[in-house]
Amino acid sequence: MNEITKDCLLGGRVHLAQPAKGHRAGTDAVLLAASAPVKAGDRVLDVGAATGAVGLMVAARERGARFAFVERDIHLAELCRRNCRENDVEAEVFVADLLNKASRQEAGLHPESAELVLTNPPFLDEGQARISPDPGRAAAHALPSGGLKAWLKVSLSLLKPKGHFVLIHRADRLAECLDGLNGPLGGTALRFVHPSAGKPAIRVLISGTKGSRAPLQILPPVILNGPDGRFTAQAQALHLGEADLL
Repeated sequence: MNEITKDCLLGGRVHLAQPAKGHRAGTDAVLLAASAPVKAGDRVLDVGAATGAVGLMVAARERGARFAFVERDIHLAELCRRNCRENDVEAEVFVADLLNKASRQEAGLHPESAELVLTNPPFLDEGQARISPDPGRAAAHALPSGGLKAWLKVSLSLLKPKGHFVLIHRADRLAECLDGLNGPLGGTALRFVHPSAGKPAIRVLISGTKGSRAPLQILPPVILNGPDGRFTAQAQALHLGEADLL
């Protein structure tokens, strides 16, 4: 494990220890957490949690929920446990390879066990693009060929009927995401994230309800930066925990 930094999210409401190099929590985690329709009593599962940023930001908004994290890297999982303690969040941390059934079973990760599943999967399939030589960054950014569909299928299997699911991914992989979610998820809503007005979307937030038959919705977009290159008022409020995307 490389050097660890101590960072603050949501204007200091969440303290996060994370590796100085490799994949680090940022805007994607903030947007995913801000899109979580959490309520007291829900069991919230952060899938592919790394050091726990998404789940901990949701916990900062709703302390009455129950939290669990899934991470395959044992070192990141230990940092996740540490972050839960330091943010006074009682949680389960499952060390499991999501795409390996035996690993999930050994870790005690059970199907249909959560009211809310949140996930920020690795963005690339192996062979699609040059992968970082940094092992941590590579593991966070790449799945085996065809792994995205499998990741989404397993993530949905962890969700109870009528439970809510939220995903953030690259906008250019929207078709693959929808294909992987087709069937179990309904009431699907799409929210595109643009770096600035007039620029193509770089991310898409996809949410829905397991077993719903409601039609697809396109929600208002998020524009991250204004003409001056600084955060828009909405983006700033989201990063400070003063707004959400519900």
